[in-house]
Amino acid sequence: MKQSLSFLILLFAFRVVGQAPSTKVTLPPFVNQAGYNLGESKRFVCYGTPDNTSFKIVNAKTSHTVFEGKTLNQQGWFTELNPITAGDEYVVEVDGYGQSKPFWIADHLLEKVSSKLAYDFFVDVRGYDDLDKYEMSKVYGGGPSRDGGAYGLETIFEVLQYASNPALYDNWKTELGDKNVADLIDLFLWHAEFAYKYVDYNGPTGYRHGSLGYEGQPRMNYDFWNTLDQLAAVCGAYHSFLKPYLSEEKYQKYRKACIDNWEKYDRHKVVRYWTYSTKWVDAGFQEFNEMGNAFGQSVFSNLFMYLCEKNEKDGQPGKFLKYAQESAQDIITNWDFNNPRHMWWIRNAEHITPQALAWFLLVAPDEAPVGSREKLAAWSSHIKQKTNNIWKYRMHSETEWAHPKTKELGGAPALGGSMFAVAHLLNDPALRSLGWAQVDFVFGLNPVGAHLSNKSDERIKIGAFWEGVEEGWPQGHPNGYGRLGLVRGTLDGTPLDNQFPIAPPVEKIIGENNGQVFGKNAYATEGWCVSNRGWEATVTFATLGSQQIKLFDEDYKYLITEARSGQTITIELKAALNQDWNKVDKGWVEIISGNGSSTKLEVIETAANTGIFIAKYLIPKGKGKYIEVVYGFLGLGQKARQTNN
Repeated sequence: MKQSLSFLILLFAFRVVGQAPSTKVTLPPFVNQAGYNLGESKRFVCYGTPDNTSFKIVNAKTSHTVFEGKTLNQQGWFTELNPITAGDEYVVEVDGYGQSKPFWIADHLLEKVSSKLAYDFFVDVRGYDDLDKYEMSKVYGGGPSRDGGAYGLETIFEVLQYASNPALYDNWKTELGDKNVADLIDLFLWHAEFAYKYVDYNGPTGYRHGSLGYEGQPRMNYDFWNTLDQLAAVCGAYHSFLKPYLSEEKYQKYRKACIDNWEKYDRHKVVRYWTYSTKWVDAGFQEFNEMGNAFGQSVFSNLFMYLCEKNEKDGQPGKFLKYAQESAQDIITNWDFNNPRHMWWIRNAEHITPQALAWFLLVAPDEAPVGSREKLAAWSSHIKQKTNNIWKYRMHSETEWAHPKTKELGGAPALGGSMFAVAHLLNDPALRSLGWAQVDFVFGLNPVGAHLSNKSDERIKIGAFWEGVEEGWPQGHPNGYGRLGLVRGTLDGTPLDNQFPIAPPVEKIIGENNGQVFGKNAYATEGWCVSNRGWEATVTFATLGSQQIKLFDEDYKYLITEARSGQTITIELKAALNQDWNKVDKGWVEIISGNGSSTKLEVIETAANTGIFIAKYLIPKGKGKYIEVVYGFLGLGQKARQTNN
């Protein structure tokens, strides 16, 4: 555990966006307190610093200066600093402003400290782990996740998380169900079984903020329509990687439930004005709502069904592809970046729109409607304008940073994932850097200078908090409706409008929700499944652009594209599998032959902490005209093809 540093902090609030105050402020530099990924953008904010103020990065263990630079617009960048040795801590020192908290710089550090916690949250937050004893009426919001409903869409993002980095998640098999199956797979199979059990449930649930269904039509007690979205994700993954873990009989039951109810539940289209909210922040019918159907949700679900059906002899892939294309076209035509009800107003659901359109281009690029890429490019331009401030925070308007009275946890934690996905498609390094700025915001590079999760003693004891973070969110509300105090990986709060561009002193308060009390309050609400869903998406899409496969000759000297039967080649995988800096980690790749056969091949890290994994492979006879080496699934993987002579 990293040791905390003490500094003298004199706080000063100033309300001009991105402009240094005339009165000198001696806040220390704020950093990502866990640290930064090798080869990615690295920055800090030191509020109040004039341009060209000198700074240096110091190895906290050796006291050696490893980087020097000058600030610009109260920020400093050290992206070029990519030390080989992991485990050493660093601090930023700014002339006249002191030291930052310590941080690491390491291979795929975000994935090391966040991958398991990202899905641990959904393990812990289930209403009941035993579906035979599940009592829907006693779970707040009805489940499957407490303080949620079927609209949480957890299964979609759990499936994508595994697909993005499968060998990593195969390391953890001890918490759920079959001890020979990855916990993450067990988790989304549990969610699928929940959805199947309640696919037509319209009975009572724990209290919820609003009712469901279109205006003027009979109201629904529970959002059972959205159970199909969760089933579709598992059906879509079945032929890709779930066959060893899901019986054909059960899969066909899930598939039939989707097909039989798809149009009846309006899963074939973008659904608008379906949720009537009683929450003060968004009362009444809204076009889209974080507690109902999101703009882009139907793209995800119809694409999953397309992937499912195109592998079935009696499948209807054309029907679901058409639905997905029509839903994507709806986004292209009607997604209005200047309409807050399409953007920040829906908070935790906002991330689904760009991620769904991006996933279409990832998983079925030749089938995506004309204009998909251009719409994402326009979104990229818009979001760059809105984040043009020292915190790289997506502002509401020229006069308002954030909502004055409520959390926006779905903002920064989820926005990074959208930026990573779109940046990968557009080959846009500037947008990818903005994605890392959103991650940094979560880890303490924000006006409060704290991670967005409260670091309670209880959470520390059960491994519920992020390794390497000194300062958690100063306030916590652990015992609300969802009882999330002891849920691993919970996010608790984010700065309100009055705390930008820098927060006044904030008291540490646990056990109260003073969301509408300002001044010394940081605003801590209870964590929420739809907030953590967005964070899960960021962890998932971060791997795009940082994982790759290369094929070399047997001596591991030359890249090759052709080989012959009987020849040995070297397969190299770069992936977020480096979980232990002091030992050699392992992973696997899939070898797919031109004749249709496939096999898994273990890859081993070249040495402790290199992040590069290799294996020798002897090309046998009869494998067809080529082999493909693949890592990852559902459009989120990497592959390399080699022609066989």
